[in-house]
Amino acid sequence: MARLQFELPEQFIFSTDIPIYISHVNQGGHLDNAQLLTLVSEARVRFFRWLGYPGEIGIEGLTLVVGDMMAQYKSEAFYGETMQVDMVPDDFNKYGFDLVFRLQDKASGREVARGKTGVVFVGDTPDGGKKVSPLPEAFLARLRARQGAVH
Repeated sequence: MARLQFELPEQFIFSTDIPIYISHVNQGGHLDNAQLLTLVSEARVRFFRWLGYPGEIGIEGLTLVVGDMMAQYKSEAFYGETMQVDMVPDDFNKYGFDLVFRLQDKASGREVARGKTGVVFVGDTPDGGKKVSPLPEAFLARLRARQGAVH
């Protein structure tokens, strides 16, 4: 099977540091595959808090849902290292966008992983269900104010 190839954008607008705890490490002694998702999820919540939202719910009255994720590993990460997680939204569509990420060891700059998470906005329906909702203009305005301009 061919390996995933993923090019990073030229710049990121958000960065946060997350330490690797012993619970993030597998029997092989490095960052567990499933725990990478945990680190990316934590960084994603911090990204939305940086924008002034409480997290992935309550974004202009809507909730954010992950539709897909792609990750490419570049090196191992180990207990005690601190990951610098960089993010930038990209590839906007009617209902959401991709949140591109990169994890690097803070001390050495060694790249650990890169990828993107596709997110969509979901709102409540009158009958108590959920449905995909258009990307809120107020969210885009807030994002533009933080980064300069959205594509």
